This record gives sequence, C-alpha cells and structure tokens, in this order.
Amino acid sequence: MKNRKFVNPVFPHFVHGADYNPEQWVKTKNIWDDDIRLMKEAGCNEMTLGIFSWSVIEPSEGVFDFSFLDEIIERIYSSGGRVVLSTPSGARPRWLSEKYPEVLRVSRWGQRYHFGERHNHCFTSPAYREKVKIINAKLAERYSHHPAVIAWHVSNEYGGECYCPLCTEAFRNYLRNKFENDIEKLNDAYWTTFWSHRYSDFSQIEPPSELSDMGIHGLNLDWRRFVTEQTIDFMREEIAPLKKANPSIPVTTNMMYDFDGLDYFKFRDYIDFAAWDCYPKWHSGDNAETAENAAFWHDFYRSLKMKPFFMMESTPSQVNWHEYNKLKRPGMDTLSSLQAIAHGSDSVQYFQWRKSRGSSEKFHGAVVGHDGTNDTRVFRSVRKTGEILSLIDEITGSMVESEAAIIMDWENRWALSDSQGFARYDKKYTETLYSFHKFFWSHGINCDIVHPEDDLSKYKLVVAPMMYLINQVSADNLKKYVREGGILISTYQLGMVDENDLCYLGRTPGCGLDELFGIWREETDTLYPDQKGRVKFGGQEYSVIDIAEVIHSSHADVLAEFSADYYSSFPALTSNRYGKGKALYIAFRDNGDFINDLMSVIISDAKIKKNIPSDGSLPYGITAHTRTDGENIYLFVANYGEKNTVILPLGKPYYDIIGGKTISDVLLKPFDFFILKTER
Repeated sequence: MKNRKFVNPVFPHFVHGADYNPEQWVKTKNIWDDDIRLMKEAGCNEMTLGIFSWSVIEPSEGVFDFSFLDEIIERIYSSGGRVVLSTPSGARPRWLSEKYPEVLRVSRWGQRYHFGERHNHCFTSPAYREKVKIINAKLAERYSHHPAVIAWHVSNEYGGECYCPLCTEAFRNYLRNKFENDIEKLNDAYWTTFWSHRYSDFSQIEPPSELSDMGIHGLNLDWRRFVTEQTIDFMREEIAPLKKANPSIPVTTNMMYDFDGLDYFKFRDYIDFAAWDCYPKWHSGDNAETAENAAFWHDFYRSLKMKPFFMMESTPSQVNWHEYNKLKRPGMDTLSSLQAIAHGSDSVQYFQWRKSRGSSEKFHGAVVGHDGTNDTRVFRSVRKTGEILSLIDEITGSMVESEAAIIMDWENRWALSDSQGFARYDKKYTETLYSFHKFFWSHGINCDIVHPEDDLSKYKLVVAPMMYLINQVSADNLKKYVREGGILISTYQLGMVDENDLCYLGRTPGCGLDELFGIWREETDTLYPDQKGRVKFGGQEYSVIDIAEVIHSSHADVLAEFSADYYSSFPALTSNRYGKGKALYIAFRDNGDFINDLMSVIISDAKIKKNIPSDGSLPYGITAHTRTDGENIYLFVANYGEKNTVILPLGKPYYDIIGGKTISDVLLKPFDFFILKTER
C-alpha cells in the first residue's frame, strides 16, 4: 500500500518555483507578460508572493489595495501555476513606524532603532500585533479559498531580539511564570549568590546585555528560551486569522541554515510542514564537505515534522551576501536542487524569480536576470531541473525511512557556547554533529536529526554528541531507549549541567547517566590547537584533538585507551550493557578516522542497511539516499566531486527513471546524478 504525505493533497506534485516580487514591476506590466511566459518555459509551477508587499497592499493606515495581487494570482493560476502566499510582517511600511514608534526594536545598548532595513519590529508590541492581525485577516478573507493558493508562508526568516520596556516586562513575566512567582527559586536556579548578584524582586531583572549582566548563565539561557517563545507566540497570532478563514490550507515559515537564534524544534507544533532557505557555500573548498553540511540541515527539516518539507529558497546561481559570492558551476544547481529532493523535500524554490533593478538584492542570483531573457546558462539550468522534476513526479509525498538518528538540542548548544571553559570561543558543537552525520552520508545511510525527548524506539542506533546540558526527562528517555534494546553513542562533556545550567554535583555524567554508561568523569582536558594526543583502538593509534576526558569505568568494558600524556592507559572508549541494549562513550575528539572505524563496526553489528551495498564508505564525494512510498524504493545517487568519475555498482537492477532503462551500475561524472526505482 502506498504511503505518502503530501504537503497539500490538492496539489500532489513537486513544487518548482521562486520568490516573485511583481509589485516592483507594476509600472511596466509588459514585464509581467514576459514573466508568465518564462515561468511556463522554465517548468515553474509555483510562485511565492507578497513577502515584502505591505507598503503596496496598505499604502496608508486602513487603506488597502489588493489590485496587483488579484491580477498576478489570476495570471499565474490561468497559466497553470499555483501560489504560496506570504504574510508581509517581515517588513512593515514606513507609516506604521512613524505613527506607532513602539513597533521599532530597541538594541541591547538601549537605543531604539529608526525605520530601516527589515525584521526591525518588536514581537511584543500590541500595536504591531494588531496591525499584522488586520492585514493577515484581510489577506485570508480575500485569498484563502482561491484555488491558486496551496500554502501560507508566514512572515520571513523570523529572528532577532528586542530590549524595549515591553519585551523586558514580558521577559519578567516569563520568569515569574517559570519560577512560580518565587524569586528565591530563581536565585537558587541562577546561583546568584555568586558575585552578590541576588535578586529580591522580579522587577530587578533585565535581559542580559553589556549594559546589565551577561555572567549569569541561567539568565542567559532563559533569555534565549524567551526569545524563541515570544517569536512563536507572535507567529501563532499571525497564523490564527489564516486558519480561521480556511483551516485546510497548510501553513509554514521559512527557517534558516544553521541558525543559532531560535530553537526550531519548538516551532514544529505550530506549522503544518517545515520549510527552509538553503544557501551553502558551494565551491568554497571541498564540495563533498559542503554537500554533507547541507544534507544535515535537509535531514533536520525533514525530521522536524517527519514528512516532506519545502526548500523554500535557494539560489540558481549566486547570493550577494557571502564574503565571496561565487557562481555555481555548470551542473551544480540541478545537483544541489535534487539533493533536497533526495533528503525529503517536495519542492525546489529559488530566491528570486527576477533580479531586482535596485537596492541591496539587485545582484542576488535569480532565474531571470537583468537581460530579461531565457538565453542564459542559469535559465537553462532551471529549465532542466523543472524537466527532471516533471519526470520524477511520482516520488512526491514519499517518505525517508531511517534506522539511525543524531540528537541535536538548541538549549544544549546555547549553554555549551556560553560556558566559560574548555575552548572558550569555539566548542565545535555543530562540527561534531556534522562529523557523525558525515559517516552516514558517506556510507549511503539515511539519518534523522531528532530532539533528546523524541521517541527513539524506531532507531537501531542513536548518536548523542556533546550533550553538555541534559535534564531528567531527556536522560530518562535515553535510558529507556537503551534498556529496550537500542545502541546509544555519546561523547565527552555529557551531562555536565542541568536545565538551569547548574553543574551536577557528585559523579558525572549526571541524571543517572553515569549508571547508563558505566563510567564517571574526573577531569576534562583542553588541547591547544597545535597539540595532539593519542588513543589505541583495535590495534591502531588515532589522533586526539581539542578535548580529552579522564574517565573511570565503574562497570563498563574498556574498548580503547589513551596512549599519551598523564592519562595514558585511562579509558578513551567504553561500552556498557544496559537492559537489552548498550551505551558507548567516547572520551575524546578525533579528526574523523576513529569515528569512521568505530561506526563501521557498530553499523555492522546493528545490521543497519546501506542504500547501496558496500564493504566500507562509498567512493569519495559519492552519496546515495532513498525515499519510499511503501511499494517502491527511489534511490538517488550523486557525485559531488569536481574531478573524479566513478563507476558504481548498485548491487541489484534498478529502473533509471530519467534514462528509461534498467541498469545495475552507474557512471557518475562530476556533478552527475541518477534517480532510480525498484520494488520494495
């Protein structure tokens, strides 16, 4: 039986489109005519409208003009296209800031910003919330039943902080609620007796900044939690009028690449599907490394809702905001677009459709350049991607099935980054996540990215790197997973602090994780960048970099030992049976060789399937990922190497969907790919 989860069942196809700003060309509507023609020629079946259109839709307070949207939506629909319609809260009109200055953010230095840029609005401001509610309701009433509209795109790349009196008081109320209006509970949780920083009343609390206090780590952590909660609260108010008008239209917001400012796990309960803006730095070094990093975030956004997601933005050529804005080489745009599909996206969307003539994004890449023609390499590339998406349309809605997962936690990331110890300014948390993900990616193994409190029971293997902050709920979840038969790998710095960033007393890792792993930690050593330690494992020696722990086995088996420095012969890798499963602990960071060899043994023992049978990793730069509808398996094979050509055996016959024939191996040239099919 086929198992598909469509973003919107009324349009069960891959979405191929772009951010479109027709209001910039409203005085030259012949360009609209060209755009509609070129959209069809490029195979684009969707346009995202209205993201920054507020000043055109509501040119003065209470005066609305939807004429340009009415016309362009009808034109797109009449030509066979669909629309993702945006709410315009990411950039308010100038009149709103002049009449209601409270909507402008205040910096951490106490200065209220002037009107300018975008995303310069206070999420707490009642005036801003009311104005957003009004325009969103108007949009929903007018368009939520239009057959062109297949999804709502709420605001744009939420982010940023405000330190105004409204936000300060909202933060105090957040803390009053968390600590049950008991200031002593807060003092205890924040350890405020240190440096005589005790509070006697919640009214004394200020958001952490250089003007107040940045040394109370519990306060810093709660501020970041509050910023996420306040952003979500604002987003919920944005969504309410959209759902009231027509609850069947799915809602999302576009999230970002490796964004530290918001805990995206908290967003998943309020959006119907995940969407993100994907802008890797292709050709800035090793394309295989870049591809793996992008793949990590594709896997994260798929895992966020455990269903297909949208790649809401990507560039077909180059961006304008990297330090060096290099063009994608021929073939890379189609390859990187199909990478998103391979990892579970049901869309390839670009920023932008047509290049702006002026202002800051006039040189950002677009499907249609300033020449306004189809006679460009970029346009031909986008057209090729559209043709391929049409050929593989049957894959839409299919799922990615994973037997392995990596745990990621924003609160842990924030606390670890804030910790004044170890490598003070570079803890390498995301790099460590990538290092484990790279193993799965390079071996052709599907992998989910999950929260420590998620249900882990479906996975044969879970990796939990650098879980410095952990609460009892998460710890109990890990213990349950192992007790019921799972294999868990964790690393150095596990369980050092609780949810308030207070150090655990007694033997660590805390929260009973010392029992789970059968070890206890005595010391944590930080290596200088030019230092290397050594570890013996399986008859070989491996390098130790950055960090190493002195641990003791209480009841775990010691599988590897340090072979240098004063902790020579101390455990470096342990394994402990716990219930039906086992928990492994790695006490050092390595350059990747150790992880590769260890994980190779573990996936073999756990019988984790590879998408292409192989004795080890796939050839360098080659990757393989699958989607399934329950009846068929769709295999995506790609080469991210710029120079190597590889003949890759598939292990069994597959039907080449694009080539239209059955094959048992593939010839992968640089930036080449195959999309294959077999019965499950």
